[in-house]
Amino acid sequence: MEPLTTSYPLKYSVHKARIFVVFLSMVLCTTILCLLQLRFFKPKIKDFYSFEVKDSRGRIISLEKYRGKATLVVNVASYCQYTDKNYIALQELHREFGPSHFTVLAFPCNQFGESEPSSSQEIESFAKGNYGVTFPVFHKIKILGSEADPAFKFLIDSSKKEPRWNFWKYLVSPEGKVVKFWRPEEPMESIKPEVTSLIRQIIMKKRVDL
Repeated sequence: MEPLTTSYPLKYSVHKARIFVVFLSMVLCTTILCLLQLRFFKPKIKDFYSFEVKDSRGRIISLEKYRGKATLVVNVASYCQYTDKNYIALQELHREFGPSHFTVLAFPCNQFGESEPSSSQEIESFAKGNYGVTFPVFHKIKILGSEADPAFKFLIDSSKKEPRWNFWKYLVSPEGKVVKFWRPEEPMESIKPEVTSLIRQIIMKKRVDL
């Protein structure tokens, strides 16, 4: 009498083969999707205007609204040896060239000598009340260390220059790239020609585009 045969091993092998094929197909599809993503959905390279910040009241503001302008970004402080001279000069610069083609953007920071201890709204009131500031004064931020604000970190990484005190200035092009930087002790007379040149380029480009 012949021994009974069973089909279980064969069915089991077929089942394993099907699972392997499905798994292989999933891996292949995932790989293709990843390659397509790398090819067609490359992450957009950030510029300064692609960031969001907070205003003095904590509301989210997109820096995109300043794209197309020459922008002077400054880390400010209310109780510093450079406060009076810089706020006065920055407001004069903003009044002369702004707001159509140029703006000053002020970011309070308390990391240098603890010279900006007040709240963001108090800082804004101080700047407007004492110096007639009409340019934006944003929420108080950190610009050094792991908690550095991303927008300001972009300026530092782009220029390879980290502020060592209050009132460092970064000139940003209409496209959001850092053009130049200045230390707090440098006179406004050395900044003004660079701002003027950048604004002239903006005006000329607008005329060509018309």
